[in-house]
Amino acid sequence: MTVKEIIKKLKEKEISSAELVEHYLGRIKEADGEIKSYLSLNEEARKEALSADEKLSARGDSPLFGIPYAVKDNILAKDLPATAGSRMLENYTAAYESTVVKNLRGEGSIILGKTNMDEFAMGSSTENSAFGPTKNPVDTARVPGGSSGGSAAAVAAGLAPWALGSDTGGSIRQPAAFCGVVGFKPTYGAVSRHGLIAMASSLDQIGPLTRTVEDAKIVFPYLLGRDKMDATSLEIEEQGNIKNPKNLKIGIVKEFLGEGLDERIKNKTMEALDVYKSLGAEVKEISLPRASYGLAVYYIIMPSEVSSNLARYDGIRYGKHIAEDFTGDLLDGYIEVRGAGLGKETKRRIMLGTHTLSSGYYDAYYLKAQKVRSMIAEDFAEAFKEVDVIVSPTTPGLPFKFGEKTDNPISMYLSDVYTVSANLVGLPAISIPVGTVSEDGKDLPVGLQLMSPHKKDYELLDIAGLYEKEVS
Repeated sequence: MTVKEIIKKLKEKEISSAELVEHYLGRIKEADGEIKSYLSLNEEARKEALSADEKLSARGDSPLFGIPYAVKDNILAKDLPATAGSRMLENYTAAYESTVVKNLRGEGSIILGKTNMDEFAMGSSTENSAFGPTKNPVDTARVPGGSSGGSAAAVAAGLAPWALGSDTGGSIRQPAAFCGVVGFKPTYGAVSRHGLIAMASSLDQIGPLTRTVEDAKIVFPYLLGRDKMDATSLEIEEQGNIKNPKNLKIGIVKEFLGEGLDERIKNKTMEALDVYKSLGAEVKEISLPRASYGLAVYYIIMPSEVSSNLARYDGIRYGKHIAEDFTGDLLDGYIEVRGAGLGKETKRRIMLGTHTLSSGYYDAYYLKAQKVRSMIAEDFAEAFKEVDVIVSPTTPGLPFKFGEKTDNPISMYLSDVYTVSANLVGLPAISIPVGTVSEDGKDLPVGLQLMSPHKKDYELLDIAGLYEKEVS
């Protein structure tokens, strides 16, 4: 069921919140043994649903009242586990509420459980979770994408009506494309990061994964707002609905249609643009000449911030602690705890980031990357003088099989080649399903990415919704 359908059924008393929660817990029990989208369940969900039903008549205008959802395991929900997919936080229970969960609790929403993810959100496949990979519900031999693979799989498999994810370089949009659902990364700062376990602070953004664009638009206003606990948070004003696509100008990035793109995905992208053309929108080819540097810039800035943010897990202040009977010196203690608590990919990024921030290399790598980041932002600003929205494939390839890219990190990183730029620039971006491609007897989903100027989140949802409405 979509969120919209659930709201209608609750309003017309066709279903209660308790029945709804029971339905999803039953689905999880039935299907998640194989998919493994959840790391833990909320033991209080049934009780919270019964309480919601008692208060339903006083729900006011809150459409999310009594509706369950899933939460990525790097977003804190008080008294629930928050492992971030890492042994380093294996036994950690959140002592406080993230702002986004606090807002949703205020609306009467009910957490079903915490979803699987790549360790500390580092990965493009959810193979890097310390607790085992999540499988793609479309084809369980393939990855669901990452790092919000658990959230995407839960929504795609009908184990939650919608879910929260986090997106640092495409971690909502890429798994959404692989699982055939909608993944929305709002403007940087639109959703407070307070209570999000930090990976790369200038890039991280919380957002929803839903079955439809319409659902994303329903959920979005309840995630938003300036927060005194997050100095980077900002207000997003609702824009007027885009009802006439005949005035719409869409830019397709020519640099994103060349080498490395699966021809079948390119065809699906062009077919989606034909839908917009049939509605009267103007589609034109545009250039982002420095976008090709985006992935290289991302993989300098991101690990640099990772090395800084994860330094707190030292065996003393956060995470696993040095054992009381440990007899080595302090350095040995750090090595012991971080060696045992962190996975291979996390260690790789910490070492890479530590190197780029070290004396003698800072100017050559980190500072230069920040300058190129500014140039990429200039390219987008120029492009948005010509078009209202920029379109590209979400991913260059189809969902890959488990183990296919684990020995080649560069190949894995290329999965994010079209998505990282939106994070570097802070733009809102969304991935929507635009059909399937048959391979090995399975119909594998393909995603289309749309990006808008800063704070034009509502317009972006409207534009994405035009396609959805036309093809549904």
